[in-house]
Amino acid sequence: MPAIRTQGLTKTYRVADKKPGFVGTVKHFIKRRHREIQAVKAVDLTIEPGEVVGFLGPNGAGKTTTLKMLTGLVHPTAGAVSVLGHEPFKRKAELLKQITLVMGNKQQMIWDLPPMDSLHVNAAVYGIEEKEAMRRVEVFAELLGLDEELTQPVRKLSLGQRMKCELVAALLHHPKVLFLDEPTLGLDLNAQTAVRSFLKQYNEEQQASILLTSHYMADITALCPRVVVIHEGALLYDGSLEGVVQRFAPLREVKLDLAAPVEDAVLNRFGEIEANEGRVARLLVQREALTDAVGRVLAELDVEDLTVTDPPIEDVIARLFDSGNNKGETTP
Repeated sequence: MPAIRTQGLTKTYRVADKKPGFVGTVKHFIKRRHREIQAVKAVDLTIEPGEVVGFLGPNGAGKTTTLKMLTGLVHPTAGAVSVLGHEPFKRKAELLKQITLVMGNKQQMIWDLPPMDSLHVNAAVYGIEEKEAMRRVEVFAELLGLDEELTQPVRKLSLGQRMKCELVAALLHHPKVLFLDEPTLGLDLNAQTAVRSFLKQYNEEQQASILLTSHYMADITALCPRVVVIHEGALLYDGSLEGVVQRFAPLREVKLDLAAPVEDAVLNRFGEIEANEGRVARLLVQREALTDAVGRVLAELDVEDLTVTDPPIEDVIARLFDSGNNKGETTP
């Protein structure tokens, strides 16, 4: 049985349609108008036990709304959703004991109390025996590099330290499904690396399914063999991380090591100049024109070495989202 399955999952919000200004406010008071906004549009998604999936999309794409429906915080307008065989919005204890939701911009720790106090509360809520709970805390703390932080008030901890404590609290009951919404948001590089390593080890040891959203592509490349891309509420892509480049990157990067510098006017004949640094130049060439362009480069220029690569995944995703935001649509 899949850990997560959705069919036609849709969420539509009814919002006030009011014109700005005092006149608009008065007219809206007398005669209210509304319009519908589809935050999520007929999403079909299946995630197997133990699978780690990156959930990508620009701000406002529908990622968080989808996560809230999967965890039962928001009721879908249409479609079906199943998490570990349960309907999340029914909020049954059997399901809640097996899932967790971590949001990088939210916290569950009590601000003026040490994290350890909150961990004792969580253990009691989930019915974890005290000795077992402390054993789990000790294991997680060692993996995340936590020590004195667990006994200091949360308000005195750095953002990275707080997020590590949040992860301990969220995983204390050993959930089978993790919904992670920007878990490394605002963390420094060391903290990000520690969190990624911790999540990877947790997934391997517990065979937990993870659905991860992040604007840090390093999170995705380090953890997610599979990615799902959503834009304006609709799924654009569901497949391997490498496949994103194949589908959404129409360009290949050609690096040239030249015997002598070549002017821009000459390089422009072969492709878009990404950089021209004397004897080293980088061109962006359309995939379908690559063979012809490389042949002409080798025939017309004095080339000592030539390398063809895909552009970095970060550039591909950034270009994809930027295109969608600027045009109001994205063409695969």
